Amino acid sequence: MFEIFLTNEAKIQLNNLKTDKGLSKRYKAVKKAMQFLSQNPRHPGLHTHEFTTLKGPKGEKVFEAYAEQSTPAAYRVFWYYGPAKNHITIISITPHP
Repeated sequence: MFEIFLTNEAKIQLNNLKTDKGLSKRYKAVKKAMQFLSQNPRHPGLHTHEFTTLKGPKGEKVFEAYAEQSTPAAYRVFWYYGPAKNHITIISITPHP
């Protein structure tokens, strides 16, 4: 099990999803993805893979996990391992371009 932390940017993004009634389905998908991340970051439904164009604040590898698939502008969760063992820090929750 991993403890999930969110950067200030990720907290704002998650709150925007939560408060926009038109995005309630997407909010639920992101919350489910976060639950999967806490249990198993390599859960097959997340399609987790390294996102090589970003690095964490101390050079950590950043990963992308799918909150949605086969949906226009499907939401993605960007995260890295840390700051301590069994911690995951979510840095961004955004729609896929």
